[in-house]
Amino acid sequence: MNTPTISHKFYRNLIFAIGIIATFAYRIIIVLNYYSQFWVEVAWYVGTLGFVWYFAHRYRVENAREKLIANRQLIDKIENNKTLDQTDTASLVYILKGLRSSKARWNYIVIFIFSLLAFIYAVYQNILNYLAK
Repeated sequence: MNTPTISHKFYRNLIFAIGIIATFAYRIIIVLNYYSQFWVEVAWYVGTLGFVWYFAHRYRVENAREKLIANRQLIDKIENNKTLDQTDTASLVYILKGLRSSKARWNYIVIFIFSLLAFIYAVYQNILNYLAK
């Protein structure tokens, strides 16, 4: 099995942007619900397509790492202090560079912030609606 290579920086940045846009699109639905059903649907489609692409990419990356670890028996070799050959070393370098360069953690932060803002806005609107009755 050949050692996978990390995706090009442009593609990784594109995937990151798609994840951010999808996150924003889903969270803005709570606001758009008060204004326009059309824009709710647009946001839903953008968010859904964005998440399909983003999570398909993340699945591919995580699956490649998992297969590499299993096929090269890297956990066993490291736990038992076995000698790593050149392919094992290249495999570990690929995994570690991928983890270090991944923007997934930033996407998690953005998901958290947009989710919190959407929650606060929804509670605010519900309180306003309750007080208006």
